[in-house]
Amino acid sequence: MKSLILLFCLFSTAVVAQQEKITTLILVRHAEKASDGKDPELSEAGVARAQRLAAFLSNTAIGAVYSTNYKRTQNTVAQIAREKNLSITNYELMTLDHLRELTNRFAGKTILIAGHSNTIPQIANALLGRSQFQTFSDSEYGTILILSVVDAGKNASVLHLTY
Repeated sequence: MKSLILLFCLFSTAVVAQQEKITTLILVRHAEKASDGKDPELSEAGVARAQRLAAFLSNTAIGAVYSTNYKRTQNTVAQIAREKNLSITNYELMTLDHLRELTNRFAGKTILIAGHSNTIPQIANALLGRSQFQTFSDSEYGTILILSVVDAGKNASVLHLTY
């Protein structure tokens, strides 16, 4: 009887694990900007960084690309969106409810989100359900946060990389 109960528990755990789809979110700050104006283009260094990001993600299956409606964020992910034959969806604010909706809509897929020095850490913290990241410094452009999310705000892990 104990063996039968143990077997049932193992089977039930395996079924639950198969039902939970992990959604991956790749969060990037825009690349270097050309000036400090309201909506600047990318600088030469920024264009080069955006190309490195596209090369870095070239073999990654991406289901959606999101960006704020600024040239610097749009241009950071434009090449990736073109290569993946995806449009860039604009966003203004990513609340936990919005992130939950995204992770449900794209369950089991990968979403690329471009933002800013203050918004990318906020998005990561919301997905993790804890304050792990602070606003990036003005000179910090090469950060990639890759989050594996089962339940936004409750069950997520993060990998912090630079490129």
